[in-house]
Amino acid sequence: MIGEGSPHRAGLTDFVLELAQKSAGFRRSLPEAFLNALAGLVRAMNCYYSNLIEGHVTHPIEIERALKGDYSSDARKRDLQLEAKAHITVQKWIDDGGLKEKAVTVASIREIHRRFCELLPDDLLWVEDPITKERIKVIPGELRNRDVAVGRHVPVSPLAVPRFLQRFEEVYTGLGKTETILAAAAAHHRLVWIHPFLDGNGRVARLMSHATLLEALETGAAWSIARGLARNVDAYKAHLAACDLPRRNDLDGRGHLSEENLAEFTRFFLATCLDQVAFMESLVRPDQLRARILLWTEEEIRLGRLPAKSSAILEAVLYRGEIPRSDTASIVGTGERQARRIVSALLERGVLQSESTRAPLRLALPAALASRWMPGLFPESPA
Repeated sequence: MIGEGSPHRAGLTDFVLELAQKSAGFRRSLPEAFLNALAGLVRAMNCYYSNLIEGHVTHPIEIERALKGDYSSDARKRDLQLEAKAHITVQKWIDDGGLKEKAVTVASIREIHRRFCELLPDDLLWVEDPITKERIKVIPGELRNRDVAVGRHVPVSPLAVPRFLQRFEEVYTGLGKTETILAAAAAHHRLVWIHPFLDGNGRVARLMSHATLLEALETGAAWSIARGLARNVDAYKAHLAACDLPRRNDLDGRGHLSEENLAEFTRFFLATCLDQVAFMESLVRPDQLRARILLWTEEEIRLGRLPAKSSAILEAVLYRGEIPRSDTASIVGTGERQARRIVSALLERGVLQSESTRAPLRLALPAALASRWMPGLFPESPA
């Protein structure tokens, strides 16, 4: 924790208040129907960037295919698709309120790890001891039972892990909203520092941070820090390593580790959050997003890939958030049969979604069109 009397607190608290204000403003600007579509795309983005930090590259288009059961014939790519699908499944569970306790409790941390690892293919559940070369099976949700080393950092002994996690829970669960946001970076580092599992600690830490900010900032899952961390991955890893260092002198905090380095990481973490809110806000600015979507629709109509008047349906959805199916005929000015044909084409292209054949129509944000509709969200095409 950043100490109460720390000279770093005032500036960091200003960061927290700015983040809370801007995140809330962005969340309020989004219609509920559009927020659901955006949250789905953000999950794919978050998964892509979180896996990228671990050196696993699975483009969101490949992730989207996996969610539809379309897997690569290449065994390695298929494993990575399954890994990505596991990540998205767990994040959706978090976004839908699956966590019964705060994300920083021992039970929640173990549950996140268990749910993620249970969905992984067997090949991704083995780690190799760098010294003995022994292959060790990762058990979903089970705390590690052996010593490990992560670069120059040697985490606490396996027997000490439960005690450290219990202390972790005691410290971070009793905080108010402002303190929770301020401590999010510290909790993120501390969990990685404890390294409770044989593998998957980074992903669990990022999912824990996502869940913490989802609750404390009420983000609506409309943005995620993972993209910012991946785009600054060297700085992210350098900050985590620096936070492992002992304090420099008597003025560098009261604990064993450097408070100054923790404050720097907190500043980096909060600034990254602010940057991602601003980035997502720029992408979904209503007038510009509407123009990009309608321009794409008109091009598809000219190329014969969508029926005429498809743009009228999409424009109505963009303005109203959702439309009853019974309104589509009047929107396009044709008979019901032609309106159904247009809706079917848009559903097939994945740009509309509906919970049933009678439910209202809402906008969908397919990963395959993200480069046109929301440029910069992730690389344009799979590697």
